[in-house]
This record gives sequence, C-alpha cells and structure tokens, in this order.
Amino acid sequence: MKLLDATLQVGMPIENVAEWCRLNGVNERTFYRHRARVVAEGAWSERSRRPLSSPAGTPEWLVTRIVALREELKPDNGADNIHAALVAAVALPGWPTGAAVPARATINRVLGRQDLLARNPAKRPKSSWRRFAYARPRDCFQIDGTEHTLADGSVVVAIDIIDDCSRLWVASHVARAETTAAAITALTGAITEFGAPGLVLADNGSAFTGRIGQANLTRPGRFAATVIAAGSRLIHSSPYHPQTLGKCERLHQTADKLLGHFFTGPAASAAELQTRLDTVRAHYNTRRRHSAVATTPQQAWRSAPVHGGPAQLPLQTDATVHRLTVIPHGTVTLGAHLIRLGARHGGTEITALVNGSHVSFHALGGQLIGQLTLDPTKRYATLTAA
Repeated sequence: MKLLDATLQVGMPIENVAEWCRLNGVNERTFYRHRARVVAEGAWSERSRRPLSSPAGTPEWLVTRIVALREELKPDNGADNIHAALVAAVALPGWPTGAAVPARATINRVLGRQDLLARNPAKRPKSSWRRFAYARPRDCFQIDGTEHTLADGSVVVAIDIIDDCSRLWVASHVARAETTAAAITALTGAITEFGAPGLVLADNGSAFTGRIGQANLTRPGRFAATVIAAGSRLIHSSPYHPQTLGKCERLHQTADKLLGHFFTGPAASAAELQTRLDTVRAHYNTRRRHSAVATTPQQAWRSAPVHGGPAQLPLQTDATVHRLTVIPHGTVTLGAHLIRLGARHGGTEITALVNGSHVSFHALGGQLIGQLTLDPTKRYATLTAA
C-alpha cells in the first residue's frame, strides 16, 4: 500500500492538503480521488488493472477445453499431448471456424493460471539440451536396470530395453537382481520380437560387463558374447555419465508414473510386477504419444522407411562411447591424444567409439566421420576420413 492510501485509511488529519501533496510528491487530484474512495468504501483495496477486454487473449471456451483435456489425458497430459489433441479436434464437428490451435507455451500459460502445473524452477529447460538419437529404428538398443519395491518390502529389478530412435520399449524383464542371466533374458526377448540391433548400449554394471568373477578379462563376458552372437556390438557408456543412457533413465521415470496411474499400491510378487509392466509397456508403445517422435513409439517404428541392424555397422566385441566437442579449428581431445578431424567439424558435438586402440568417430546422427588406430607413443593423430 502506498503512503497516500495508508494515510487516508488510518484517518490521519491533514490540515493543508496542498502542502502535504507537495512534500510527498502526490498530485492533488489523485489525493481527493483516493480520499473519496476511502470514504465511500471504508477502506483502501487494490483493484484489478486488467483491461476490460483482451481481443488477443485465449478465449474462455478454449481455456475450458484445455483444462478438460488436462484431466482427460491423464497420466500423459502434458502440453505437447494437449496440443496434439487440439490439432486432432480441428477436423471434428464443433470446432469454431477460423479458431487457431494455441502453441505449447500458450497451453502452459493457461495451465499455470489455473494452478495445474507441477512447477520445478530448478529444472534445466529442455531448450538448452541438444537431442541425440540414431537415425533409424534398431540402430541402437539401450539397456538398463531399475529397482522396484514389492508389497512385502523386498526389492526386485526390472531390466528395460528401449529403441534409441523410435523410443519403442522393446523389453522389460523382472528378476530378483540385476544379473547377467536377467540381462540376457531381456535382450533375447527383444531380439526375438523386434530383431537384432546394430548396437547395444549399456552402462558399466557387472551384469553387462561380466567383470566380477571373470578370470580372463580379455575374453568377452556372457552378456557380451550374447550380443556378439546376434551380430550386434556392445558399447559401454562412460563411467559416471548417466546422460548417455538418458532415454532408458527417462523410461524408468515414465514407467513408475504409469504404474502409479493404472495400479494401486506395490505389486505382491515379481510375477505380478511383470504382468503390470507388460500392461504398462503396451500402453506406452501403442497409446501414449511420445513428444520426441510426435506419435506413439509403435507408429514411429512401423512408419520408418528403413530399419538398422547388424549388417549396417562393423562388428566390435566391446567398446566405450564418449560424447566430445570439437574445438573451433577442428581438433578433439580423447584421453592423452589430440586428434585432428578437420576445420569443418569445428564446434560440433560428436560421438567416439573406442575399442582398444581403434577409434571411430560419428556425428550425432550416427553417421561415420572417420576412424583411426591410436599410437600410444604419439600424442597427435589425424583422422582417416570415411
């Protein structure tokens, strides 16, 4: 409340209005107008400064429609899915002629005014991320395990596999622990149903590396051997860099959200959890629109003109993947080595697949840039272009 309004509300006597206004920088007409309002209403209260009309604002019928869709589309009721539903509604009877579908930002503003947004101001905005995805379905499967707690308090693990390009959830296998046997079962099921991928991307967990209890570290572990037998190649993400498996990590969050929506309370057994995950996976693949592919994952998989596979990439028994940024003049640092890729790649982000001393560099879309064999006695190297 401003000094003028506070003074009038407490009833402080002012003998010389002109002098008081001069000392406090208030226009005399404003003083008398505010005093008349305080006398008439008994107190001072701020009034809305909203204009009487907002021709460019979102019409009320559309606000009502957006709020209704927020409820109807649960649990997949974000702005992207609401926008897609409104786009589909344009072709249906009842949509006003000439009415435009609001943008995603407008939908979020409407939901915000209705207090229907789950706000997270500390979250990094999506616009700041550069999305990485392989160009074709079956170019790469990501595999990772996540824990679930059963009704009796015991913990089990679900091994999930997702297709990098289409976001199709190709397998989910519940096991008592994240073991090599569980990982092999999940991968075998995915390959049986959808075919072998060109790459299998996993973290450095013992289920995928076979490092624990393996006497001969030069021989591929059981999981790696299964991948190789299918004609694919295994890639491990960099240690302490979970973003490389970001699609699988995000899938775990979505799966938990869908389980909470469709089922009440934790599952009583591993078998029941498996049944629940099968139900949720079917919904995720066939009914839930994925914002990254602007359709359902199943439709994205089926509509792709070409699918990848083992024949599309050279066979490698094991490797690590690194996300690197090329400095402006075309050089990239990989461990102790400085590798020249060429000035045309300066400032771009690339992926390096390292298998022993052999390194292949790929653009973010998966296209091969070139490859070379590192010499441990030399710091500088030049790439052999593809």
